[in-house]
Amino acid sequence: MKAIGHKRCSPCSSFRLFSSSVQWISPLHYQSRNSPRPDAPIEIDGTAEKVPRKRKYISHESAVNLIKREKDAQRALEIFNKVSDQKGFNHNNSTYAVLLHRLAVCKKFETVDAVIHQMKYETCKFHEGIFTNLMKHYSKSSLHEKVLEMFDAILPIVREKPSLNAISTCLNLLVEAKQIELAKEFLLNVQKHLDLKPNTCTFNILVKYHCRKGDVEAAFVVVEEMRKSRVSHPNLITYSTLMDGLCRCGRLQDAIDLFEKMLAKDQIPPDALTYNILINAFCRAGKVDRARKIIEFMRKNGCQPNIVNYTALMNGFCKEGRVGDAKEVFHEMKGVGLTPDVVGYTTLINSFCRAGKIDEGIELLEEMKDKGCKADDVTIKVLLGGLCRASRSSEAFDMLERLPYDGVHLSKESYRIVLNFLCKERELEKVMDLLGLMLARRFVPHFATSNELLVQLCEAGKAADAALALFGLLEMGFKPEPQTWSMLIDVICRERKLLPAFQLLDELVLQ
Repeated sequence: MKAIGHKRCSPCSSFRLFSSSVQWISPLHYQSRNSPRPDAPIEIDGTAEKVPRKRKYISHESAVNLIKREKDAQRALEIFNKVSDQKGFNHNNSTYAVLLHRLAVCKKFETVDAVIHQMKYETCKFHEGIFTNLMKHYSKSSLHEKVLEMFDAILPIVREKPSLNAISTCLNLLVEAKQIELAKEFLLNVQKHLDLKPNTCTFNILVKYHCRKGDVEAAFVVVEEMRKSRVSHPNLITYSTLMDGLCRCGRLQDAIDLFEKMLAKDQIPPDALTYNILINAFCRAGKVDRARKIIEFMRKNGCQPNIVNYTALMNGFCKEGRVGDAKEVFHEMKGVGLTPDVVGYTTLINSFCRAGKIDEGIELLEEMKDKGCKADDVTIKVLLGGLCRASRSSEAFDMLERLPYDGVHLSKESYRIVLNFLCKERELEKVMDLLGLMLARRFVPHFATSNELLVQLCEAGKAADAALALFGLLEMGFKPEPQTWSMLIDVICRERKLLPAFQLLDELVLQ
């Protein structure tokens, strides 16, 4: 077994393996100059005698554990190559699987390609689980064509036709990613070459596929084929998917009829997820009181509402502007022993902010901190927007300044919410303070906002501030519009500050 990247692979594959900006170097290619030299021979009675040093043999199980514990992809590859240098050692499915998983987690996809190329020359037995795992990693990275490539690699490398599980995994990933055309192409290919005989899981994915397309009638045709197949039968997932499809098409009454049919004909008890489809549908239709009755119906029928159900109902009340009812649901949720999550808290905070009750929203944020529920960027953006709408921009600025030290990650959108408000209100001193904070933390305002800010400073006759802001923005890669350049130079010249004007002209030439 040769190390990955040796001449046993084609020159193309070797290049692909190590073609990243930082070259991947196999430990079998080079030895560090600082590597310790072997011990000098021991002299006995004037004659040198070599003392053999026995190296510990690394088994497959040990190799798997070593690679699994290694978080760095390059080190994982070095371990993989190093153990293959042992006499009599050949990699197997487990060592390849753990290496590919580590590379995929680190998004070293070019290296993944080279490792898969090497697998074609191996004699050991591979399992398709390696490829279904890679499909999921590629899907997370929105590399949907690569999902299909991993499926196609199963037959030549595993040397068996893909199982129904592999087919279902690939199809589901494409449907979940809303890659409907790729899913259609995949289905046609599978039916043509693999003699597909769907099971319940595959039928359910097909139902979801048609519902995502908005073709609910085609989904019902699949359900009829499902019944005729005699090997599968509609289950809770089938019904839930159909109900969701009907609700999204505005056919709420049909969804309710289907729900009743599921209970009466197939005697399938609904779960919290199925109920939530109806709760969300009623809320979208502006029928929040009927959504609340579903919560009561759940309790009476032995299905305890969960956090998702309560949060969906709270969101419905919030959209209707019924803050009191939303707050009541929140306390009811806590009363039955459920701990609100960040989505639940954010939903109610948003309701308070929209109603102008900013202080209550801030109190909830403090409660989140006390309960160990970490606020996310969405929570903070909701509060910042509320503070700005209430003309409490100083508090919003203080929050931006303080929260990163409390361990809260802020995105550029959080800063932009406050900056846009300050520009709109022409609070230029605060604008300059916030701009300085943003640039110090490597955040850049939106292009239009940056130009607007510079124009406002020029119009206010603040030439020094305008020049300072511009130079800070230029360092971050910002390029003002020609009109903004002209206005800046004009303002600086009118104030007889020629040196800054020349500096600006130099920057203009460099741009």
